[in-house]
Amino acid sequence: MADLSKLGFHTKLSHVGRRSKHEHGFVNPPLLRGSTVLIPTVAQRKALQAQRGAQVLTYGTGGSETHWALEAAIAEIEGGTRCYIVSTGLAAVTTPLLVFLKAGDHMLMPDHVYGPARNFAGGILKQFGVETTFYDPCITGEGLAALMRPNTKVVYAESPGSHTFEVQDIPAIAAAAHAGGAKVIMDNTWGIHHFQPFQHGVDVSIQAATKYLAGHSDVLIGSITVNNEDDWLTLHAGARQLGQYASPDDCWLTLRGIRTMGVRLAAQQDAAMQVAHWLRKRPEVAQVLHPGLPGAPGHDLWRRDFTGACSLFGVEFKPEFTAEATYAFCEALELFGIGASWGGYESLAVPTTGGITRTAGSGQFAGPLVRIHIGLEDVDDLLADIDQALAKMRAFAG
Repeated sequence: MADLSKLGFHTKLSHVGRRSKHEHGFVNPPLLRGSTVLIPTVAQRKALQAQRGAQVLTYGTGGSETHWALEAAIAEIEGGTRCYIVSTGLAAVTTPLLVFLKAGDHMLMPDHVYGPARNFAGGILKQFGVETTFYDPCITGEGLAALMRPNTKVVYAESPGSHTFEVQDIPAIAAAAHAGGAKVIMDNTWGIHHFQPFQHGVDVSIQAATKYLAGHSDVLIGSITVNNEDDWLTLHAGARQLGQYASPDDCWLTLRGIRTMGVRLAAQQDAAMQVAHWLRKRPEVAQVLHPGLPGAPGHDLWRRDFTGACSLFGVEFKPEFTAEATYAFCEALELFGIGASWGGYESLAVPTTGGITRTAGSGQFAGPLVRIHIGLEDVDDLLADIDQALAKMRAFAG
């Protein structure tokens, strides 16, 4: 097969993780389920077990061709060398933190981080003796360097934040982290395809593959991608010890979702930009938190580091509207469901004011916030739906 790294994105998605056209067999990799693996001899079994980090059949939790095909596909998409599949996006967050941190270590985590990641830092990691400092996501490299300690072993990043959409200066943060001897672990779910983490200094890239990679709101799955052999051996050994595993059925469905991700991302990016521009002109709206919009917070960093945008963004309404008014807005929408996930084919809207924890002083807004995800519906239908819901929000506010 041709070198996939030299091919276009859509071509990669069509060919990665499957047989060459020169091999006899079905187009799609098989779905293999199993727990027990039979090995002909004791010597062969020992030899297989001795292969650290290798893709070999020894037991079901070590994966199979179904898992490995998906891992190869995601590693190619993320621009890394190896990928490990886990059961959920949250497992993709917690696994590398458990693997790369130990008792007595210190971690830096952005203040806008995904809520369950914050909870894990303040819960299990704290119980295990790991201290976490939350930092302003818009910090400079110099500012982050000032927060580094001799025992800082991980700098966590999420860019943009999945509720308030601050874009982080990842190259500057990575440079400061590496100068202090820390790994950079980044949740790159929003930036799938549009941000190449390893080109900007990231060591470990996380995907909630539930979202764009699977794409159909019917799978829970996560991925962890690294870019060198040492990190792979550490991650692989730790994930195996933790018993991290994903159902082969979910792996197969996610691999199928990847084949159409390119066209979905393009269509949803275009639709989201249209909706964001339209909302920006509405009298009810204070600002649209979409990094792809000129003049929006984080736009300059987005333009420098990203090649595109996904279909998730935030809206800050003017202070005259209460959080309860945004509840009325979301409930009045007919084509947008109220749901916590995103990246699927359907549009979603969820109020976020009152549900975001901040301890480093970031994320202060005068008006209430709503997070919007744009799916694959016709834009004109979505705009008409938003328009009638805004009218009901105004009526609610009196």
